[in-house]
Amino acid sequence: MLDILERLNSAVWGAPLIAALLGAGLYYTLRLRFIQLRLPKMLKSAKKDEKSGKTRLKTVCMSLGASMGTGNIAGTASALAVGGAGSLLWMWVSAFLGMALVYAENTLSAVYSDSKVKGPMAYLTRGTGSRALALFFAVSCVFASFGMGGMVQVNTFSESLYSVTGEHRLLTSAAAFLVISAIITGGARRIGTAAQYMLPLAGAAYAAVCLPVIWLNREQLPAVISQIFGKALGLRQAAGGLAGQAIAVGIRRGIFSNEAGLGSSPLLHSSAENMHELAVWSMAEVLADTLCCTLTGLTVLSACNTYSVADSLTVLIGGASEPFLSAVNGLFALCTVIGWYYCGESAFLHITRRRARRLFCLAFAAVSASGALFEAPAVWALSDIFNGLMAFPNLIGLIMLRKDVGRE
Repeated sequence: MLDILERLNSAVWGAPLIAALLGAGLYYTLRLRFIQLRLPKMLKSAKKDEKSGKTRLKTVCMSLGASMGTGNIAGTASALAVGGAGSLLWMWVSAFLGMALVYAENTLSAVYSDSKVKGPMAYLTRGTGSRALALFFAVSCVFASFGMGGMVQVNTFSESLYSVTGEHRLLTSAAAFLVISAIITGGARRIGTAAQYMLPLAGAAYAAVCLPVIWLNREQLPAVISQIFGKALGLRQAAGGLAGQAIAVGIRRGIFSNEAGLGSSPLLHSSAENMHELAVWSMAEVLADTLCCTLTGLTVLSACNTYSVADSLTVLIGGASEPFLSAVNGLFALCTVIGWYYCGESAFLHITRRRARRLFCLAFAAVSASGALFEAPAVWALSDIFNGLMAFPNLIGLIMLRKDVGRE
């Protein structure tokens, strides 16, 4: 079964999809005149209204929380283990081009969304005139929310927790169900409030440990940087096929982490009043997410040879590294789960014409919690597949509606 999933995964994330994502990102980077470089000025000129600022903070934390999950830690480490240090460079490339993509998709969402139809479903239905593309996106999004948004996060956290405490997986699954249900039943407001508190806490705690580890190993940084660029672009690696593997793994894991081009960002921002302004903030979210991945990459590459984040952190906190990572993974995972619930719910209500919300809520909590009971490789493979399937219709919409983005 795992072999079949891996083959499907390779087919979905083959050269055509990777080329399309990079090509669309490059196109919008040029069309929008390197808008990524103007991000500081655009953020500075954003409105500073106290009431809208509070709402914006919740929306940004919910959106960033959906992308900044266990993929920033376990996903980055696994990318380095499979694709080598060069994967990190291609994660940066993916993020830079992805910033233009998320700006474009959020701009289109702001133009076409209303209270009934939101996000990619809106601009695919009303912009391209294709209900079939919108339906395909929505179905893929629902399955992606179960997989990448739910099962992967709970699975990664449960693996981390089990290695520390030996806690029974069924008990972890039951606890996850109760916590997830308690938050998502409160809708966007409760999800945003929870993310507003959990995400900064998890990010600050993780940075507070990783940065000193990098500082303690600062003599290794020149060699690490050389390794990142050398293994991503080197002739020897290209001849052996390792450069291609670094590109594929780096871009796939980069997109898995920052979600640029998938269409999840406009779904999360569609709950806000001023979606035009949040198109700017969506670029900042990709940047913040990539900085977290970079933090993991530099920590692992400078501190150990095992591609293990826990081993890297022992330089600073010794035997407490695994309990610490388990706690941070738990916070990151929960932020991602509740953020992706909002994406999945929006897609589900589009399919069912706004019916059976309570049923989806319970199903999402149950499927997500079941991630603690399954083996990690199968869960990750399934998640990657539906991740990629979301990108296809979204990219078609971004290409067909490119003139609309230019006008806005």
